[in-house]
Amino acid sequence: MDSDIERAATLLLKSKYVTCLTGAGMSVESGIRPFRGPGGLWTEKGEPPMDGYQRFMKDPRKQWEDIVKGTGRDMGFYYAMAEAVPHEGHFGLAELEEMGVLKYLITQNIDNLHLLAGSKKVAEIHGNSTKLRCVECNTRYEMDDISLDVLPPRCPKCKGIIKTDTVMFGEPIPYDVLLICQREAAKSDCMLTVGTSVFVYPAAGFPLEVKRRGGILIEINLYETEISDLCDVSLRGKAGEIIPALVDCVKRIQLHQ
Repeated sequence: MDSDIERAATLLLKSKYVTCLTGAGMSVESGIRPFRGPGGLWTEKGEPPMDGYQRFMKDPRKQWEDIVKGTGRDMGFYYAMAEAVPHEGHFGLAELEEMGVLKYLITQNIDNLHLLAGSKKVAEIHGNSTKLRCVECNTRYEMDDISLDVLPPRCPKCKGIIKTDTVMFGEPIPYDVLLICQREAAKSDCMLTVGTSVFVYPAAGFPLEVKRRGGILIEINLYETEISDLCDVSLRGKAGEIIPALVDCVKRIQLHQ
């Protein structure tokens, strides 16, 4: 493992533009249940309707009433997620950004933990559970900035309907975030994937794009994934343990350069 971490650290430092893609495995280490797989929320309850966004738009007031009352299908999960805190893997990625090694982070997670850990250049492709978003102009708001006295709430800028920022089934990825992800993947000559099965698109396409251009892929995961065979280095284990070790190795190499 030490030699693999050293190789990964060397590749990170040799690359010109390193990006990172994170998935549910990062969140699980902070005590957040995954949606799918063993112990998954949807494994237990069944997946939500595939037309969730269309249902919301058909009757946004009813959807908001369920949220306000706390009777929405997965509200218990969101309450538990709100109590989660970042682990050492989150802090390690923030440190890599501060060091100038990591240029941008794309996350499939909605838990806000990368931002809490100090990462600044973050694209949340599936949204952020702590924020609200206008479906018309994509303006995002903090929860406390929007009154829920009248439902559904309306955007102060364009009067469009406001929903939670998390992306529902049937909802397009917000174009502003998607453009950032596409831009960063196109600039990347090395992508680090952490805690993601690399199964759900469009996020799953980003490391494949990097590899097609001859770039480097480094994987941190407990298990083999769809792209393990394509990776230049695969590090098996918990992100909260491997990322700090990787950061320390990067520092040691820099010290001796």
